[in-house]
Amino acid sequence: MAIQRKHTMYDSTIVDADPDTVFAVVRDALKVVSIVSGPAAQNVHWVGDAGPDRVPALYNFTLAFSGGLVQQEVAGRNEVERSQTYRSIEPTMGVDRYIATIRVRPITNDPHRCFFDWTRELTIAEDAETEVVETIIAMMAKQTDAIRDHFAQK
Repeated sequence: MAIQRKHTMYDSTIVDADPDTVFAVVRDALKVVSIVSGPAAQNVHWVGDAGPDRVPALYNFTLAFSGGLVQQEVAGRNEVERSQTYRSIEPTMGVDRYIATIRVRPITNDPHRCFFDWTRELTIAEDAETEVVETIIAMMAKQTDAIRDHFAQK
């Protein structure tokens, strides 16, 4: 499969929890990494004095399948609109640039559920290993479902 130099992804789902509950969790980048990556992300941590209530806020984790260090930053947050944007700080595993935004929106006629969407843009390095990039993209394609499943009513 040929890899596009710019790869844009958009995924969305309905979550069985109210928007405030969902955003209280997903506004913390480390919780998002843990939910969507599980054991595939190791050593997930804030850098320096960063934390879930700071913007910008640097955080790192290691990809278990490759040992690649991922360095990202919460670059923006809008509490009123329940959105958060984050981006890569350094190239990782064939991805030169990464920027993503998550949004949590109310469902007008169902206040106990919400609409979750995730937009991501990756710029792939010219010398990227096809198999590694395909693994990363395939992993990302399942992450919105992981958020939905995390909040699923038991």
